[in-house]
This record gives sequence, structure tokens and C-alpha cells, in this order.
Amino acid sequence: MNLEPFSWKEFRLGDLFFTQYGVNLELVNCTPSTSPNSINFVARTSENNGVVARVEPIDGIVPQPAGTITCAAGGSVLSTFVQTRDFYSGRDLYLLLPKTPISIYAKLFCCTIISKNKYRYNYGRQANKTLDDLILKLPAKDWQPDWDYMDLYIRSLHHKPIHTFIPCVIQTLNPFSWEEFMLGDLFSIEKGKRLTKENMFNGPDNYLGAISSNNGVRQKITADFLWVPNCITVNYNGSVGEAFYQSEPFWASDDINILYPKNWTLNKYIGLFIATVIKLERPKYNYGRKWTKSIMETSIIKLPSKNHSPDFDCMERYIKSLPYSDRI
Repeated sequence: MNLEPFSWKEFRLGDLFFTQYGVNLELVNCTPSTSPNSINFVARTSENNGVVARVEPIDGIVPQPAGTITCAAGGSVLSTFVQTRDFYSGRDLYLLLPKTPISIYAKLFCCTIISKNKYRYNYGRQANKTLDDLILKLPAKDWQPDWDYMDLYIRSLHHKPIHTFIPCVIQTLNPFSWEEFMLGDLFSIEKGKRLTKENMFNGPDNYLGAISSNNGVRQKITADFLWVPNCITVNYNGSVGEAFYQSEPFWASDDINILYPKNWTLNKYIGLFIATVIKLERPKYNYGRKWTKSIMETSIIKLPSKNHSPDFDCMERYIKSLPYSDRI
């Protein structure tokens, strides 16, 4: 089911939802518990549906009911979720109660739209006083939110669970057998090429930008020249240090370095292992630092080794031992 952007209208959040604080508990004052009757504790995090712990029930405090939308006004601001179980809420967490009865699927749609406004609260801004006035763009019908359309769209996203035939016996890695290797000794490093928007045309080819998701693929274009796959790409600008194994031909923007193996055979398993290790270098390039080609060539990473050479067989075996590796 496709979304039709031309039928969307702007709505004020406070016109669609009652906003109120939860019970405002402090997790340190609660007792952690794993018992069947324990209660989810929801806080201002962007992970795990907002749940940070399970705690014992507290006398005199009734948990908020399942099906409630929670929205962080501080911390990971605008991290928004539908709670599937009764829960206690921490500080600076709003509850959003629809003024019109809507399905859980429509609520999930709204959670995504609200979360997309996180950028408005960068640099420490809080949403405590402005949440009601947040403008949401939603599918509309007769100038009202089209809740049925949102419901149908989310339902259409359902898919079958992914299965794996790999037993849950992960090969262990011995950290004492790892050694340092210079990227320039392992890889021939090439720089991507600039492609202006005026010269981009929709097509079947992967265009890699300096992003942190979707394996680096920003969009699909038509390109006369493509880099050969079976390599690793690393952002030197933008989301610096994000690394991906590329299995298909691609065009790389000039914010990306392309790493081809020197005198050894790369495959998808080894590529995924090394790309993960390279990503661990990201903190070195915070605060606007660039990982340029010259710096990357002299950068050091640690890898499993054997006889003072990278143990590529070990890397491959490790990735193949992971659950769902048979889906790669």
C-alpha cells in the first residue's frame, strides 16, 4: 500500500490528543523484578519501546493502561511509542490520549510521525511547554485525520517472521589473538566522486551517500560509471566512520572512501566483520573531524590474527556462526 502525500494536511497535536504527565516515578525508588506480575517502567529512552526495566507493583499507584502512547519531553526527546502492557512512567514523560477513539495501528502511525520531529529539539531543547503546539502532517479526508487510512497502511506492513537454521552456538573470539593492522596495508583506498543533483536521474543503480542507514544507499539513480562491488565503503564526511559491505555495483559520493582488498580475497562474511570493526573507530571523528583518505590509509584497526597476519578464516567462521547469518 502506497502513501499518497498530496492528501496530507497539517494538524496541531493538542487538537488530536489530550497530553498529560504520567506518574513521574524515579527508577531508583522502585524495586527491580522479573516476576510474572512485575510492571514495565517506561522512561525517556529511544530504545526498547521506552522500557528500561521491570519493577514490583507499588501500593497505591495504579499503572497506566496498555495501549497508551508515551512521548518523551526530555532525554531522547519525542521518542514516542505505544505501550503494549500496563506500565509506570518516569520523569518528563507525556501520555497522549486520543480525543477520538482510534486503533492501535493508527496510534503506531502517529508515533512515527511524531518521532520524525525530533530534529526540532536538538541542542538540549525540551518539549515540555511546546508539545501541544507541535504540527503533524497526517493523511486527511474532508479536512480531518483519516484514521482508517492510517490503520490500513500499518496493517499492510505486516510480514512473516524471519527464521534461521543456524543453531545458537556462536563461535567465541579470543581477544588475546588480535593484532593491529594498518588499513592502507590491507586495502587499496579510493575516493568517491561528486555527483550534483542536476546530474542525478532516477534509475536502477545504488547511489551511496554519507548516511548511517540503508547500507549507505541514499537513492537509486542512472549512472554511466559504477564502482565494482565486493568492497567496503566508509564515510569520511557526514556520518563519519559508518562502514558497509557492498555486494552490488554502486556510485559513491565524494564523501565516501572505497576499500578494495590488497592481495587477499574478500567475501561478504569477512566484509561484514571488518566493516563492524571499522565502525568502532567512529568516536575518534566526533566534533566535525573528517576521516580523509590520507588519514584512513594510516589508521590502525585490530583484527583476529594468525602468524602475525589477519585470520580471515576466523572472521568468516564467526559471522557464519551467528543466528540469521544464513539469511545474508
